[in-house]
Order: sequence, then C-alpha cells, then structure tokens
Amino acid sequence: MTVAPSTAEFAPVAHLSLREVNKVYPGNPPLHVLKNVTLDISPGEFVAVVGPSGSGKTTMLSIMGTLDSPTSGEVWIGGVATRRLKEMERSRLRSDQIGFIFQQFFLLPTLSALDNVATGMLYQGISKRVRRERARRALDRVGLSPRAGHRPSELSGGEQQRVAIARAIAGEPAILFADEPTGALDRSSGRRIVTYLRDVAAGGTTVVVITHDHELAALFERRVSLLDGAVVGDERLAEAAVR
Repeated sequence: MTVAPSTAEFAPVAHLSLREVNKVYPGNPPLHVLKNVTLDISPGEFVAVVGPSGSGKTTMLSIMGTLDSPTSGEVWIGGVATRRLKEMERSRLRSDQIGFIFQQFFLLPTLSALDNVATGMLYQGISKRVRRERARRALDRVGLSPRAGHRPSELSGGEQQRVAIARAIAGEPAILFADEPTGALDRSSGRRIVTYLRDVAAGGTTVVVITHDHELAALFERRVSLLDGAVVGDERLAEAAVR
C-alpha cells in the first residue's frame, strides 16, 4: 500500500502550492483568518480569488506572495518551501519570481510612466539601459507607449493602473498577484484591466487576482471562493464565460 506523504514531505509539482495553511492572530479569542487552505495553481493559470470583505482574501495573497508567514502549513513557489526562508531569501524570491499590483497604484508622482516602470526593477541587479528597455516593452504591452513620458497626474485612473501593471510585468515575474486591481475603476476600465491581465497569463505568467466582484471574476479561467477563511469553492469557468 502506498502511503501519502505528510505535509512536511510534500513536494508539489504546481508552480504555486498551499498545504493546510492557517493564519491566526493572537487575541481573546484568537482571530482565525485562514483555515486549512490547500490549493494548487499551475504555471500560466488565470485565477480569481473571490469572497466578501473579511473572508481572508488579502491575507491569503500576502502569504502566497511571502509578504507574511502562515501560522502553520506551508507555501511552495517553484518547489521552494517559503516558510523556512530567511527574510533576505524571501526578498530575493519576491524580486526574482513575483510581481504585485495594488489598487492604490503607488506610482511616484514626480516620475514619468516610463521611469515609474523602470524603477520597479531597481533591486534586480539589472542595468539602467536594460531596465528602460524592459519598461518600454511593458508599456507597449498595455498600450501606453504614447504616454510613456507623462507623469501620473497627467494620466487617467485606468492609465495609471496600466502603468502599475507594466511595472509589475516588466521584471518578467513567474507569478503576478493583484489585490483588487479594478476596485477604483469604472466597469469598462475594470474589464480592460482584466483583459490585459489575461494576456499576461497567456504569455506563461501565473496570474492570481483578489476581487470581491463576482461579475469580473466570471471573466477568469478559474474562480476560487473564500468564506470565513476557508476555501468553499474552486471551479473552472466555461470558455464562453472567459471571453
């Protein structure tokens, strides 16, 4: 009889794997934000994580992206067990493998779109010339080449979010996490952002998007549902729904 490996022995094939991940914050009573989350996400998947406010979505993203550590359980990225990494090793992993997009954009107001994108690669050991070349290519991918010289104040909200996407993909990450990237945008702009992210996934990057918007989530290939810190649904959506 074959014995299943324990959590400590498990070596996942998927690019991103969570096994029995829990997150508990001290208190009286303790706050159990994530509850035994087990999930596999393969390279190039286009995944929406949905759930109401307080369901644990952002906490799960932070743990998947190594910005936070689980109380128990394990997260693997590319076969690397991240919980035991030192902070310097985590930072290196994030720099080499992970891109982030946040709802607030976090663009530097005094820099052009091109320089905002290029600045995102400062800690990757890439020369200034290569950083700017990659930044130009990334802006072209999101249709913003004509606006490369404009500062954030000269761009619309949708354009600023596209600059943030370009900054995240310019470093050629293996995994891209986005936390409510359409939350500050109108419906039309939000759908365009999802289209850009789908194109990124089509290029081989794993894309995981946190959203509370079930209508937008229907545009993804896969939808993972969280409720009270637990995964309560994991479905692959019909081809027609994705388009």
